[in-house]
Amino acid sequence: MARKNKREIFENVEVVDAGAKGKTIGKAPDGRVIFLTNTVPGDVVDVQTTKKRKAYFEGEAIHFHTLSDKRTTPVCDHFGVCGGCKWQDMGYEHQLFYKQKEVENNLRRIGHLELPETTPILGSEKQYFYRNKMEFSFSDSRWLTMEEINSKKDITDKNALGFHIPGMWDKILDIKKCHLQEDPSNAIRLEIKEFALSNGLTFFNPRNQWGMLRTVMIRTSSTGEIMVMVQFFEDDLEKRNLLMNHLATSFPEITALLYVINQKQNDTIYDQEIVCFAGRDHIFEEMEGLQFKITAKSFYQTNSDQAYELYKITRDFAGLTGEELVYDLYTGTGTIAQFVAKKAKKVVGIETVPEAIADAKANAERNNISNVDFYVGDMKNVFNADFIKTHGTPDLIITDPPRDGMHKEVVQQILNISPEKVVYVSCNSATQARDLELMKDDYEIAKVQPVDMFPQTHHVENVVLLRKRSK
Repeated sequence: MARKNKREIFENVEVVDAGAKGKTIGKAPDGRVIFLTNTVPGDVVDVQTTKKRKAYFEGEAIHFHTLSDKRTTPVCDHFGVCGGCKWQDMGYEHQLFYKQKEVENNLRRIGHLELPETTPILGSEKQYFYRNKMEFSFSDSRWLTMEEINSKKDITDKNALGFHIPGMWDKILDIKKCHLQEDPSNAIRLEIKEFALSNGLTFFNPRNQWGMLRTVMIRTSSTGEIMVMVQFFEDDLEKRNLLMNHLATSFPEITALLYVINQKQNDTIYDQEIVCFAGRDHIFEEMEGLQFKITAKSFYQTNSDQAYELYKITRDFAGLTGEELVYDLYTGTGTIAQFVAKKAKKVVGIETVPEAIADAKANAERNNISNVDFYVGDMKNVFNADFIKTHGTPDLIITDPPRDGMHKEVVQQILNISPEKVVYVSCNSATQARDLELMKDDYEIAKVQPVDMFPQTHHVENVVLLRKRSK
């Protein structure tokens, strides 16, 4: 029989820090750490534990004695239930402080690395409405508020279009207004929901796998273009055309109106056929005169303005003179590769996803960039001695891996090549620190620059310049 997790209450706990995954930190009377979900550093609270482990507790504040001076009033009515913007109740300058602290702590404590003086984190000019891509899910059994549950009333309006409740794959919070993407994102989402309700289009039920409307994705670009893709589960031609024609008429500014019929158990679209209903099947993003074609399946940094700043930092750290052979590992759609190409002799990009490499090649051709080559394959297999022999030994390596970081064989290959400089761009400073520890005998850290891509959240990007140690 499983042992019950006894809940405890600790009184007058001071919240002293912000930790990983957006949680804050207090101390229990016995010295153990308490990870909290609904506080800000500086609060003094009573805590009820939700989990007890050997080295720590998890819990939530049930009473506030003192409110922190780091607090601010959240702008969103959904704050506290929606898990998208966990730091909305913390002033932005304090968000930046804790993000910078996390980066430095991870590099020092996980990587045991010696750091130069870290450049102050680059904040985002836009603190709301900064995302260029949002995905919303339909549900016929939305998340109910405590007020609705306690009212004992018969709830009839159970359809929702919004976000998954954190940790609950089948519960959707109905979103009235989201502060993450610029208009007409909210207007499009609300119109889809209203039209669906008025015309009998059913909302998806993930447990029973039935219903017509599954998800909607909205992408915008700095050029003013808009992509909308509706994902259907049940294939009803008449009702599908009814909705899509209504969207095309109501929002003529939509550049790419797409749909997909997905009858799998999961809602990933990468193995599905995307159908263009109106307009074209892509939009364009632009950066320093370079155009990047964005399809429904494309990866592109979701904060366009800060992506530009991130790439400028990467190019600046690279310090190119026009004579270098550059390798861009995990190149994606080749954005960084093309961004630095005019300052390099040649750039070679490698990526696992074939569709991304196809986009990269098409974008390079569109931008008349002839000194870039792109190759597809699993990084740890493709990036080997034969590849180096064929394409040349790089003077500089830029690497921008996914959250899991680099495979240890990729790290070893970089050490084998031993370029003069490595620029490591990371969305997860913990795995970045792990990789850099493997390289610290051969490379010293010359520069560190955190970049805030996602205000109101705990996420932070980090760019590190490595220089080869003199032997």
